[in-house]
Amino acid sequence: MNTKIKVGVVGAAGYTGGELIRLLLQHPAVEIDFVLSRIFDGKPITAVHSDLIGETNLSFSNIYTNTVVVLFLCLPHNESSTWLKNNTISNEVKVIDLGNDFRINSQFQNENFIYGLQEVNKIDIAKSNYVANPGCFATAIQLALLPLANEQLLKNVYTTGITGSTGAGQQLQLTSHFSWRANNISAYKTLSHQHVPEIRKTLEQLNNSAINLAFVPWRGDFTRGIFTSSTIETDLDLDTIKKKYCNFYENNPFVFVSENTIDLKQVVNTNKCMIHIEKNETHIVIHSAIDNLIKGASGQAIQNMNIMFGLPETTGLKLKASAF
Repeated sequence: MNTKIKVGVVGAAGYTGGELIRLLLQHPAVEIDFVLSRIFDGKPITAVHSDLIGETNLSFSNIYTNTVVVLFLCLPHNESSTWLKNNTISNEVKVIDLGNDFRINSQFQNENFIYGLQEVNKIDIAKSNYVANPGCFATAIQLALLPLANEQLLKNVYTTGITGSTGAGQQLQLTSHFSWRANNISAYKTLSHQHVPEIRKTLEQLNNSAINLAFVPWRGDFTRGIFTSSTIETDLDLDTIKKKYCNFYENNPFVFVSENTIDLKQVVNTNKCMIHIEKNETHIVIHSAIDNLIKGASGQAIQNMNIMFGLPETTGLKLKASAF
């Protein structure tokens, strides 16, 4: 592509927005036109995201202009629809929402947001101007279970998952204090996490039947990454299951089925999802690991943009893991 893709970012003061800017600055086909923030209007981006010193001279603004062809919304949950209603968006602009406004209820005025899980919706994403980026836990759990849903093998699923402090966002709260997080873990939103409905929606469409999903999330004493473990009962042997996973993800450049045990450091700072499967006589456990800020948010959003513009999915996303 000879002409750069001009993009704008709305609400980029948080962790997800900062990661999105970092990745977009390194994307060979992208030019950032503006970054909007009401709170930091006029301040240099580097005053908020100090890791970008030397990478950009852009400043935050608070005025939307129809000068871009892609708009990334990094607003707090339930605020994207309000922002879109209050601003006039050109029909030529492609919108990628990283919030939760359109993951379940995809209709907005006369537009329909496609759920941006590339591993099942790539064809529809390529044809769409509106994409709803999946949630971070939702991404990790769905990628662990999609091949089984595709074979109509899911009924009862028991999942646990642990996430780093950046999953809670940048706004300070008791459980994001260093003194609370260090050397500490806790369960939260047990069996009631907000990502469960979007997980069930995708899996049940593939599975052709309802799924009983019991999910217990955990807060971890680290900054970034998600590790999940999903348990189901099955009579299939392990080799057969692994083959189904390898076949399902054969043409997906960021999902890897590992013969060896996996860990968070294999995926942190990447757009990868690592999967490892274990089995005893009657049950299998599917482990999955992603970076919550990249494959679980900003990297996945850029992967969606690449698909929407006919670019290779890996463009701007060939990132090395922070393995040490």
